Amino acid sequence: MSEAMLERPMGGPEAGLGGEAVRVGDAVVPAERPGLAPAPEGHAEPPRSYRQHRVDRALAERRLPRGDLSPFQRSFRHWFSRTVSTLVMKTWFRVKVVNAERFQSEPALYCFNHLSWMDTLLLLATFPRQPRLYMYGPKQADIRKGGKNRFMWWTGVPVPFSPLKDDMLTSVRRAQAVFDSGGVLGIAPEGAIHVHEGDLLPFEEGAAYLALRAGVPIVPVAITGTSWARFRGQVLVRLGEPIPTGERPTREVVTRYSATAWHAIRAMVDEDRDEPPPGRIGRWFTDVFNDWGEGGREEASLNRGPDPADVPYGPARAG
Repeated sequence: MSEAMLERPMGGPEAGLGGEAVRVGDAVVPAERPGLAPAPEGHAEPPRSYRQHRVDRALAERRLPRGDLSPFQRSFRHWFSRTVSTLVMKTWFRVKVVNAERFQSEPALYCFNHLSWMDTLLLLATFPRQPRLYMYGPKQADIRKGGKNRFMWWTGVPVPFSPLKDDMLTSVRRAQAVFDSGGVLGIAPEGAIHVHEGDLLPFEEGAAYLALRAGVPIVPVAITGTSWARFRGQVLVRLGEPIPTGERPTREVVTRYSATAWHAIRAMVDEDRDEPPPGRIGRWFTDVFNDWGEGGREEASLNRGPDPADVPYGPARAG
């Protein structure tokens, strides 16, 4: 998300989706509401900085990208998406989740490194059924064009946005609707798929902004093993320590939280290394789930992330 977006007015009743709102610079963030229910067994307690605010959940669901769906349709399509994803990912790979106790029982934003389009299927296959998982993206001018896009739109899982970034206000409101409807949002802050295991591209600042604006924790997620689709290869989903938010989303604060999340994921993947290419079927399966752009995978392999020493770091702190 550009600095211009951070400066863009975001007032109006949509900002709080039914709750009171307070102005933070040019942005509007929801007011707090008291009390957190105890976390169910197997879930982490939500950080105290989470800005709970009174919302009309039915209104929030109508403001989701697929607000036209009935509760039954939304539940069925989410179940179908999870079932298909589980069959594909856990049949083809050996999948292991590390630190599953860090899954949140309340709205949260999960930042993950992006090695393949399979990452979305992987998260759907491994995340808890509740809170419901939505994915920020894909970056499509019209998600209703093309068979793959139409299927993703049918599921109700994506929160799409235009590659021209001319609909950012709408996408920010949709992300807020995810949180206000009780869901969690997955986002790849790198903004693109990259090739190398153990590497991490610079983060765009939109993820930290969305979390700070909503007052939800940022949970770093490190994915290992999806750069190549090796049959029965080991795939890890590692959850880092949740990063509580609670500060105003000024430019400096957004930059600091982005760096904190980047370093958290970079540290988890630091010892990962590229595996040799799989056989012909594995290479074909990899290409099915990726679009490397002009120059293919070879050209994409030239894209490397920064050295951790070159990424300004300041520990996030709740205000």
